[in-house]
Amino acid sequence: MRVLGIDPGLTRCGVGVVEGAIGKPLTLLGADAVRTSPDTELPQRLVGIERGIEEWLDRFRPDAVAVERVFAQHNLSTVMGTAQASGIALVCAARRGLPVALHTPSEAKAAITGSGRADKAQVGTMVARILGLDGPPRPADAADAVALAICHIWRGGAQARVAQAAQDFARKVELARRTRGR
Repeated sequence: MRVLGIDPGLTRCGVGVVEGAIGKPLTLLGADAVRTSPDTELPQRLVGIERGIEEWLDRFRPDAVAVERVFAQHNLSTVMGTAQASGIALVCAARRGLPVALHTPSEAKAAITGSGRADKAQVGTMVARILGLDGPPRPADAADAVALAICHIWRGGAQARVAQAAQDFARKVELARRTRGR
């Protein structure tokens, strides 16, 4: 399975692609951040994030996308920007019909380190160790995206299949409704 992990953010949206399966070695195919300037107007920043994510989807052709679930933070402007970037990631994946899974930060941390309260340094160290790298992917947002991809491969395969089945069922229900409505 090839998974694109996305750590949403307006200034730096972490992206990372990992390939592998449970019980088999994982391979890092790429990691970076899609960047936008805080000086740019919000709509243009969102377009920039969309273009960046689309480029990663085109380049790596993942089987699934894992996005960090937005959670309440004390800084409302930060959570709003994160939520907006997350929405762009979800739309990009949905437009291509890719299964999407949302993982909380603590879920990803627990999958990678064994503790949902691990700090960024611990996550980075374990990502590097799991993938056989000399050091964690940079910037830190990329390492977080890679952690999400690993989490999804290890934990989310079943979640993705359930989500896909739910999407397929919803499509069939809608089709049946439209057919009856004629």
